[in-house]
Amino acid sequence: MHLNGTRLSLDHYGPAHTDGDISVHFEDADIMHVADTYWNGIYPFIDYSTGGNIQGMMIATNRNIEKTTRDTIIIPGHGYPVSNRMELIEYRDMLVAITDHVSWLKASGHSVNETIAMKPTAQYDAKWGQYVISPDFFTRLVYEAA
Repeated sequence: MHLNGTRLSLDHYGPAHTDGDISVHFEDADIMHVADTYWNGIYPFIDYSTGGNIQGMMIATNRNIEKTTRDTIIIPGHGYPVSNRMELIEYRDMLVAITDHVSWLKASGHSVNETIAMKPTAQYDAKWGQYVISPDFFTRLVYEAA
């Protein structure tokens, strides 16, 4: 779409943070607002009550990575207000690693409380777990989808 002489590319992901996530790429300026699919420097909230899920967050993040270059300015929905492709890749890698670990623990028969006690987010907590979404709460969110 074109707005005020600027080309905008919109992408709807399907369920991710919620069931209505979208990104807006201001193509001429190479600025991409990825909304709540990216929480820069903090664990994200997955709003299951409105249709969100962790797999959708990873899909949305991969699609955002595919649409960016090292020069793209990325505006996340929460956390540090400006980011870049390398930080977005780091975020995606964190989501994948924690989801894989929690999924393995759940498939091995561990309850949600046992999984939380095993601290599957520990290696990421110093960077990502210092805000409103605690490591224990994020583990619980991921467990629900695993």
